[in-house]
Amino acid sequence: MSTPSRQPPHPDVQEVLFSEAEIAARGEGLAAAINTDYAGLEIYFVGILKGAAPFAADLLRRIDRPLRLDFMAVSSYGSGARSSGAVRILKDLEEGIAGRHVLVVEDIVDSGLTLHYLRENLLARRPASLRICAFLDKPDRRKVDVPVDYVGFRIPDHFVVGYGLDYAERYRNLPYIGVLKPEVYQG
Repeated sequence: MSTPSRQPPHPDVQEVLFSEAEIAARGEGLAAAINTDYAGLEIYFVGILKGAAPFAADLLRRIDRPLRLDFMAVSSYGSGARSSGAVRILKDLEEGIAGRHVLVVEDIVDSGLTLHYLRENLLARRPASLRICAFLDKPDRRKVDVPVDYVGFRIPDHFVVGYGLDYAERYRNLPYIGVLKPEVYQG
């Protein structure tokens, strides 16, 4: 059996961390855990835009529990490579979540500042439960502890793009997770 190629198909990517096949396999595992944990419950599935959209779409197709779908958009980055620390809700939920079992689906946990703010905001709305599923976790950059119930992959402190993650709104459409060349975001 041959190993999947790690050659970057995009010239701005220095290395592919996770291939399409690896991402799909991990998504299956996460969905299985979620299906087990939410047995007998309806999930209020909240995808965080824009970065989590591909992951959220793939994940929700694998969940076999009743669910309601909603989205939020939050920002702490602007167009830069590092979080500004100031969190803004750009799009809020369309329905109340009091008494509901909420699953927040996020693309990446970096400093933890955005997710901490979002978690506190949602807990104040009194859901029956609140769990977080993050596609990527970058623990070396954590400034604020935030509980993450389901993690796709833990990664080192690299600037990653693809599968919804971007730099200055580019690279979201890459079907894999790749490390962006430093000269792209530092220059």
